[in-house]
Amino acid sequence: MKPWGSYSLRRQLLLGILLPVLVLVAINTISLYREALMAANTAYDRTLLASAKTISEQLDVRGLDAQARFTARVPYAALEAFEADNQSRMVFKVSTLDGAMVSGYEDLPPWTGKVPLRPTYAALVDFYDDHYRGAPVRVAALVQPVASTQGRGIALIQVAETLELRESLAREILIDTLWRQGLLVLVIGLVVVVVVQTATRPVRALSDQVQNRPANDLTRIDTTGVPRELWPLINATNQLMERLVQLLEHQRRFVRDTSHQLRTPLAVLKVQVQSALRGDQPAVPALHEIEHTVDRATRMANQMLALAKVEQLREQAQAVESRLDQCVREVALDLAPLMAERGIDFDIETAEVTVLAHDWMLNELTRNLLHNAIKHTPAGAPLSVVVDQLPDGAARLTVRNAGSPLAPELLQRLFEPFTAMGGQQGAGLGLAICRGIVEALGGEIRVDNVEPEGDWPGGVQARVVLRPAPARVSV
Repeated sequence: MKPWGSYSLRRQLLLGILLPVLVLVAINTISLYREALMAANTAYDRTLLASAKTISEQLDVRGLDAQARFTARVPYAALEAFEADNQSRMVFKVSTLDGAMVSGYEDLPPWTGKVPLRPTYAALVDFYDDHYRGAPVRVAALVQPVASTQGRGIALIQVAETLELRESLAREILIDTLWRQGLLVLVIGLVVVVVVQTATRPVRALSDQVQNRPANDLTRIDTTGVPRELWPLINATNQLMERLVQLLEHQRRFVRDTSHQLRTPLAVLKVQVQSALRGDQPAVPALHEIEHTVDRATRMANQMLALAKVEQLREQAQAVESRLDQCVREVALDLAPLMAERGIDFDIETAEVTVLAHDWMLNELTRNLLHNAIKHTPAGAPLSVVVDQLPDGAARLTVRNAGSPLAPELLQRLFEPFTAMGGQQGAGLGLAICRGIVEALGGEIRVDNVEPEGDWPGGVQARVVLRPAPARVSV
């Protein structure tokens, strides 16, 4: 059996509405049939009681109580007036309470019941089911006081009726009830089908619209004329397509930039190899030039792969806690030889700060910021790194290096790919990688010129602010 969720929405609605309706209609049909049958039995029982009372009016008594002797002047044809048709047949029996036969059909089974404490009618009567000559009958047993000028006593009058008429009426009631309930179910089913078809028409139209789209069409789905219940699905689909557009655009840009930026060093490398083969210069200087070109191409390829990895991590949920201060100190230790080679006056100050980020992202962010700062810091000039925490709990990383200020137009496009700072040689991807990492972490990054102040000669400052990790609740 297929799981419920695998059925179409239209079938789920139809089954979900019609099945409870059918169950309720079936219960209602049984209830109506039973109530109608009880009403019919009540009506026919009243006829039995009337027959019994008619017979009681034809009784005479002599003697008192236990010595009472009854006589009945009831002809056997007296009950024909109470027979509703030729199907059912009525018989009677008159006797004393101790079973002595007075009149009627002697083989009618004796009454063994008792009068209800709260009878339905104003009479001492008991209605019960029994059998007479092998046929089921409905019997009314009337305990009737009889009095005359010559005595008084209590007689038992039993009137029995076969069930043909009752069963015929029950069948008619059942058929009539089933016909009406079936018609009701049919009307409800038609209404449900029409309503479900109308309600699911926007879903089918939306499905056709999406299926008929070209494979490369990732434009937003229009919500005009769409029910409000479908808006969350459409909005989620539009957001997904926007992410796909960004991902495809990034892939196209990555392929375009990679082919463009790697073409130049590869062409230079080919020229250098051909020049070395021709012997235009000694082997050692030629190999050094080739090595420099390979290093430049390798560095550019690594940066472009790092930029692609940032875009990949941007699409992933970020739920990893990392220590920013530890990552910054590890990167600073790795780059210490470069700072020592240039004689840079390096200063680092860190506070314990935890952020939501992968260690790789924090290391790559710090490495690019610090590498750019080292490259643009004059020999022997100061360079400082500070990691602290803002009052709202956000983490802040500040990298400040001495040097010439940047032009305003360069500051505006500094985070664009392949934009080099201050006319320096490089791929120009370091700050673009930094911006991608910070945006993926939901933070902010800025690069500004810093005016001379006190012992500080002035230069450039990069500042990053990242959201803090959630506080842990102690149990």
